[in-house]
Order: sequence, then C-alpha cells, then structure tokens
Amino acid sequence: MAKRLTFCDERKADPAIATARSPRLPRDLPGAMRLLARTAVLSALLVHGGCSSLPSSGPSNALARMDQVDPAALPYAMVKVTPDIENILERNSFRIGRVFIDRRGPAEIRFGIGDTVSVTIFEAAAGGLFIPVDAGVRPGNYVTLPNQPVDTQGNITVPYAGPIKAQGRTAVQVQTAIVNALKNRALEPQAVVALVDQKASSISVLGEVGTPSRFPANAAGERLLDAISRAGGPRNPGYDTFVMLEREGRQATAPFGSLLNEPTNNIYVRPQDTIYLFTQPQTFVAFGASGQQGQFGFGAWRLSIAEALGKTGGLNDNLADPASVYLYRGEPREVAERLGADCSRFSGPVVPVIYNLNLRDPAGYFLATKFEMHNKDVIFTSNSTSVESSKLMTYLRLITATVNDPLMAAVNAYTVKGLATGVGGTTVVNTTSSVK
Repeated sequence: MAKRLTFCDERKADPAIATARSPRLPRDLPGAMRLLARTAVLSALLVHGGCSSLPSSGPSNALARMDQVDPAALPYAMVKVTPDIENILERNSFRIGRVFIDRRGPAEIRFGIGDTVSVTIFEAAAGGLFIPVDAGVRPGNYVTLPNQPVDTQGNITVPYAGPIKAQGRTAVQVQTAIVNALKNRALEPQAVVALVDQKASSISVLGEVGTPSRFPANAAGERLLDAISRAGGPRNPGYDTFVMLEREGRQATAPFGSLLNEPTNNIYVRPQDTIYLFTQPQTFVAFGASGQQGQFGFGAWRLSIAEALGKTGGLNDNLADPASVYLYRGEPREVAERLGADCSRFSGPVVPVIYNLNLRDPAGYFLATKFEMHNKDVIFTSNSTSVESSKLMTYLRLITATVNDPLMAAVNAYTVKGLATGVGGTTVVNTTSSVK
C-alpha cells in the first residue's frame, strides 16, 4: 500500500512546492523596520528634550528649581520659603500699625481756619483797660468778645492786642499770647479762650459704613474702631472689608479684621484723618496637581497657604510632588529687595516673585501655617517626576504601536494568504498590542 505524502514530505521532495505554498513577507518590510528605528530615535530625542512637548497643566518641577537654572536668566525672582523669609514678609504685611508707628495718646485739639472761637478777658480790678471805674456792681471784672472765626490768615482779633495767631495752637497757647499782648496795658489781664464751633479738627469716615459722615474730633481721644462705630459700623461682613487711613499725605490699608484681632492696628485717630471702608472679595487661584483647580474665596480676613491648600482639597496623592509647591505673586520692589532678589533686571515698582514651598520636609507644614496669602495669589503644584515619566512611556507606546500594528497586520495578511493557497497548518502569529 502506497504511503500518503504529507505537506512536509512534499516540501522535501520538491522545493518549488514549498516555495510556492509558503507565506511571503512584504517586499517593503525592511523599509518599515527603518521607520520603526527612526521612531525610536525620535522618541529618545523627546526624552532628552525634557518631555517639553507632552501635555501638562504648567511648568515642570525641573524648570522651576533654582539649582538647575541660572537665576539671572529668569524673568522672575525665585525665593525659597524659610523662617527668615516669613519674618520679612510678616514685617511688610498690610497693617496700619506698621505704617503709622506713632503710639502717642490722643492729640490735642488745635485751632484751624474756619473754627469759631470765643474770647473772655478778665482784669484784676475796675478802672483798667476793659472795665471802667464807674462800671458799677458787676458779677466779675471781665468782658466777653463776640464769637469770631479764625480767618484765612489763621488769626483772631483782640482789641488793643491786634491779630493773634490761632491756627495750629491750642486754647492755652492762644490764651498766653493774648495775655502777653495786653499785660502792659490791662490790669493783670487773664484770658479764657474756648472753641465754639469745631470745623478744622474733624474726622471723616467714608465708604461702606452705616452713615458716612464728618464729625469733630473728640478731645478725649478715639481709636479707629471708635470712629467707625460713630459712623454706623461696616455694612458688609468684616472678612471682606478693608480700612484705608489717610493722614498727612500718607495712606495705609489693612483688613478690618486686623483692627479687631491685632490691637496694635487700632491706633488713635487724629484731626483731619480720613477713614475709608471698602469691600474687596479676596480670592486665589489654584492650578496643577491639587485636589481641585479653580478660583477660591478666602472666607476669612487672613488666610495661610496651608489653609488655601486645604480649600483646594490638598495635594493629589497620585500626581503631586510635595517639594514643588509654588506661589506666584507680584511684590513691591522694596519688599523684593529685602527678600534678597536681584531687582536690577526688573523695571517698575512691582517685581514678579515665585515662592517655593517644600512640603516633603515636615517643617514645611509649619512654614505653610504662617505664610499669609494675598489677594489674587496663584498656587501651582507641579507633577512628580514619575508622573512625567509615565506620560512619556505612554506616548512612546502610542508611537511604537502606531508603526507596529500595520506591520503585523501585513505579516498576518500574507500568512493567511499562504494558508489559503496552500495546504497544511501554518500558524498565524498576531503580535499587535492595544494601547489603553
């Protein structure tokens, strides 16, 4: 009985059959392999370039680190948050008590232009300059002059004494000036000067208060909160209310809450002070690897960066690099200089500053509780290096799969074609891998 030939026996017997029935690879397969090699080289260049072309929500942690770049080449100043830096910022924070450092008690009321003054002159006996000998029975040897305003020259007029300087003087000083002018003509003269209508030494409280008004300064002395209370108090919640004090051409602004919680800011008001209350909602913006991204309100008159990060849900445990928390802020030039920044390359009164807070160090959390936020601050938390590497590997996998999938499809197509035209069992190998 003749033995039946198998496919392998036929290939051994006639090599032409084996050639005809075997699946063939595409002729341009070496070109595809070269394309795959070029793709690998391109991917390596992406790695060397620092993955700058990969998607991201902000600068990488490597770009913002001071020890990896030349500070003089940056368009901003980099400052690492330390206890010394926090002390400098605290000394330069927005507080009225740090601008107006005068801690004296209430100011004396002094006459000014427009004030109405009364003058009473006494003599020791009748027969003097103002009291005639035959004046008869009188309750006292004195004469009261008609009330008069302080003129535009700052003077009042007293008969036989001439113009008496009143502007900028207290009542006692004006009395002394009158006595000195009359002592050679009147009998042991004495004078009593009183303020009838006080206009020059007044205090103005304006803005978002119950009753904006201008009222005379109290000789007993009043503090900022007293003056605000006389005007009806603030209309809006205190944590969004700010107080601006203007005095002798200088201004200082502070949160209303600082007057309540920090008594050094509740200073005495002085004549001609202007107090202005306004509402300004305090907000900050968070980006990067935080729990939430967006704009957040302070909800308090003072907010630390630790509380701000808490409002955003903290750092994202799967993405964030705790050592790369950055706060972006424009600081006044004088403050930036005290921080040690080189301000020579910046023009204008505001210097862009980026503060780096390292929360990988446990001491960083103590610093975060003291670091005070400002309105419109921006917090950015950078991704960890491992996250960037993972992005890169996914990107490389996408590139290689894009080239590999058509190549393997072509190989499988030729294999199936060979099986369809031949006999026997040739295995189709599919090495295509999916990208998720």
